[in-house]
Amino acid sequence: MRNRTIYTILSLACILGFWLFENFYTPATYSNSEENPKVFNVELLPSSTTGVIVHHANFSLSYHEKYEQAEWVAYTLEKAHLTYDNRKRPYFIEDPKVKSKSADWRNYKRSGYDRGHLCPAGDRRFSKYAYNETFYTSNISPQKNDFNAGVWNRLEKKIRFWVKKEGSFLIITGGVLERNLGSIGDEDVAVPDHFYKIIAKGNGADLKLIGFLFPHKESNKSLQNFIVSVDEIERLTGIDFFEKLPDSLEDKLESQIVTENWRF
Repeated sequence: MRNRTIYTILSLACILGFWLFENFYTPATYSNSEENPKVFNVELLPSSTTGVIVHHANFSLSYHEKYEQAEWVAYTLEKAHLTYDNRKRPYFIEDPKVKSKSADWRNYKRSGYDRGHLCPAGDRRFSKYAYNETFYTSNISPQKNDFNAGVWNRLEKKIRFWVKKEGSFLIITGGVLERNLGSIGDEDVAVPDHFYKIIAKGNGADLKLIGFLFPHKESNKSLQNFIVSVDEIERLTGIDFFEKLPDSLEDKLESQIVTENWRF
């Protein structure tokens, strides 16, 4: 009888400990004072509709507190970044550089949505620190699993293919944040109906852009079916993506849909 009582107490203690760990434990930060932010060429960073721009060592973002996620995440992807290093997945934690606090990862528990990376963890395997940074909740958005693992993943793989062939790219990505979206969790994390990516390569007059806009659902259609102008993404998001470029160049690049510069 005594052994049974001890066993019951230990079992309850384990259950309580696991529950406390799951619901209250959060590592402090993945910040590393030895790594300085690699701020992008300011001419290529988008505007921020909120004024909350955060620079991490391996990506930058504009956080939108109302929707509890980034309105855009921008990062460079180079051949040297494309490694196959094995990395242990860390915890998703709040972004220490977002003063209003980014969404708690627990909003996603049992929500039916993936914690969808905007800057993919797979693009940051070249160092433990770079990989861990992508697990700040400021870098995630609710995504349906079949979309996240499907057409969205296909585009991420296509971008890696382009980078292997051509070199350094700038990628800007996010969900379209607008009124009347569904939400998840206690903090009402918005669930976008559409997601976009803009890819830039080259510099100055040789700069080339391509934009993609996806409904938030899986599709077997070719990626080319989702190509749109940057102007179209700006119209939906209210973001000025290349505001520092000369107006004539910006107007030309953002209004066009040019596919011959991209190998599908």
